[in-house]
Amino acid sequence: MSSLSRIALGLAASTFLTSGAMAEAGKIKIGLVFTLSGPAAVLGEQGRDGFLLAAEKLGKIGGLDTEIVVIDDEQKPDVAVNKARELVERDDVDFVVGPIFSNILMAIAKPVTDANVILISPNAGTSNFAGKDCNPNLFVSSYQNDQVHEVLGAYAQKMGYNNVFMMAPNYQAGKDSLAGFKHSYKGGVAGEIYTPLGQLDFSAELAQIAAMQPDAVFTFMPGGMGVNLVKQYRQAGLDSIPFLSAFTVDETTLPGEKDAALGFLGGANWAPDMDVPESKEFVKAYEAKFDRIPATYAMQAYDAAMMIDAAVREVGNADDTDALRAAMEKADFKSLRGEFKLGPNHFPIQDFYLVKAVKREDGKFETNIAEKIFDDYQDNYVSECVMP
Repeated sequence: MSSLSRIALGLAASTFLTSGAMAEAGKIKIGLVFTLSGPAAVLGEQGRDGFLLAAEKLGKIGGLDTEIVVIDDEQKPDVAVNKARELVERDDVDFVVGPIFSNILMAIAKPVTDANVILISPNAGTSNFAGKDCNPNLFVSSYQNDQVHEVLGAYAQKMGYNNVFMMAPNYQAGKDSLAGFKHSYKGGVAGEIYTPLGQLDFSAELAQIAAMQPDAVFTFMPGGMGVNLVKQYRQAGLDSIPFLSAFTVDETTLPGEKDAALGFLGGANWAPDMDVPESKEFVKAYEAKFDRIPATYAMQAYDAAMMIDAAVREVGNADDTDALRAAMEKADFKSLRGEFKLGPNHFPIQDFYLVKAVKREDGKFETNIAEKIFDDYQDNYVSECVMP
């Protein structure tokens, strides 16, 4: 995937454009900002593909001729800022959807929202934007970062664990993950480590775990970090210590982890076996088109497209930002995860689940819902949000 692609959606055709912009009335332009290169590219590809699958299903988002500009943020905040500015200043997009990583969201939120363009994050959901830095032009179709990790904290508390080893990358989402776990877990901490973002060798950390013999391990290691950690965890013979994680064992990492991840538990707001008609249709269509199982990254981006579609259809155009914002707040669409609404901070109120890595009859790996942990759960920062 090149760093920039343009896709036009008309009545029945999808065509790659080489140049030119569509800024006329009756049309909508959307910029997608995803990590599409480097070790974490699979996460961004899931997000991009989920959004484009929804766009293909709709044909015209909001009933308008649609142009989608896809850019690669390269997982670099400085690159992302420059490209986000180009989207709103040069390409004159009506919406920006992205990114995957929280440090990228922190970088692009101001230039996008200051331009009075609506930004929808289909994955990153930092605590500051849910609370004191909430923004009328920022919406989140995923979760507040802490919440998925709170699932594992609540499970650890329920299981009576009292000595948990915690580990996450040293960036905002990593800090949010441990804060989220500890919000619902009140037991003891065997150790707490922040590793460099992108670390792939965990031999030193695994040696500490082996020496400490904690009741359980909780970790957040997305992408290639998760693949390596899971394999090395099994190789280190630590199978007897329960492995709890978020975004470490999911549909983006399981193809690399395979049997090493079987039985490992995670937290999620959705899984491919979700018993919702729209979700079943989505999973089937995604697998048929991309020959892989969708992860939450794809689901949340698909929902972001449906959020835009519902809002634009209500307003009748993509030009009236105030009206679009009000329509977006209603979240009047059918989410793939079932029940879904937005709180006053523009973050979702939704259910959360404990999920388990399984092997399907066809030999592929996915996560399945084990039990519901939280029902209609709102984040813990909403009270700090005073929307301008």
